[in-house]
Amino acid sequence: MRFLHTSDWHLGSSLKGRSRLDDQAKVMREIVGIARDNEVDAVLVAGDVYDSAAPSAEAQRLAVGTLLRLRRTGAEVIVIAGNHDHAATFDAYSPLMRAAGITMIGTPRHPEQGGVISFQARGTGEPVRVALLPFVSQRQIVRAAEIVSQSPTEGSGLYYERVRAMLRVLATGFADDAVNLVLAHLTVTGGRLGGGERQAQTIFDYHVPAAAFPADAHYVALGHLHRRQTLPAPCPVEYSGSPLAIDFGEDDHAPSVRLVEVAPGVPARGRDIPIASGRRLRTVRGTVAELAEHAAEYGDALLRVWVREPARAGLRDEVQELLPNALEVRIDPEFVPAATASRPRPAEPGRQRGPADLFREYLGSEGVADTRLEALFAELHDEVVGAGEHG
Repeated sequence: MRFLHTSDWHLGSSLKGRSRLDDQAKVMREIVGIARDNEVDAVLVAGDVYDSAAPSAEAQRLAVGTLLRLRRTGAEVIVIAGNHDHAATFDAYSPLMRAAGITMIGTPRHPEQGGVISFQARGTGEPVRVALLPFVSQRQIVRAAEIVSQSPTEGSGLYYERVRAMLRVLATGFADDAVNLVLAHLTVTGGRLGGGERQAQTIFDYHVPAAAFPADAHYVALGHLHRRQTLPAPCPVEYSGSPLAIDFGEDDHAPSVRLVEVAPGVPARGRDIPIASGRRLRTVRGTVAELAEHAAEYGDALLRVWVREPARAGLRDEVQELLPNALEVRIDPEFVPAATASRPRPAEPGRQRGPADLFREYLGSEGVADTRLEALFAELHDEVVGAGEHG
């Protein structure tokens, strides 16, 4: 059988106040086209469909429309909730989605109550079993483990031990003659962060070793980490990565979805299909003159600009006029130490430092060189002093 693995759409997200919905709509259309052109038997969406637990109507419209279009390609469509999604809402919509032929679950379930999905691949007729593990927080882990195992669970224990126990129970729904898959949203120990993940639910105790996954799984389709990567494990454990960079920490990514072919008793073979739609994120550096010289090279990318000049009044406006897609403008961290080192020297011994000297020293310590600010400070100082003398 052939299936498409994707995750971390983060529909409805914005970057520095700029909505990404237009770019996301283009990416969604491309993903639907990939599923249709490759005649996949299933599409597995490994969580974080939305960027927020309370997504806008526009984001929901895009998500639902995309899932319906994926289903109309003839593929099975299976979606689980990530840590950015509202799990209870996913479960509330589950019956409606089921009526449309789409599986959507928000919270872990016992294998016989929806925790393992069974279907036949349309192209080959092969039986397929998909074990589903939506994101579970530390606060919810004990209750989730009880639901999956249908037995009381002690309150103590590490997060990964409980996740491993749930995976072990879900794997009882596998069959020897079937393609056995795991669809989960979590952090695997040793996985590399992409840059836009929610830190509090990625590090600390929120990780499990790759060895926790059942060795007889043909493929483990993961979401949560935005960087495309493969983790060493007894079975193929893969993050598809986000199909669109979420934050500037991810501007070196190559967005993609993963096309996988697998058969019972045969190791999974996958390849990444690059996503070309959506504006890229870029971090650019230089003086204002250098930025102007290379402006045409940046195309329609959304930019983080690190300026290699001392800060001055109006610098941000000047850069944004030159580069309208500059969402963030700051002084290059590599340039600040040089600017700080050249701060004005303190007043000579025997001469008392006045307010103007102190202000000039402050500007130097911040890497700011702007005589207009010094002049404005002097003017304001004179006004304050004059008002006090005549008050």
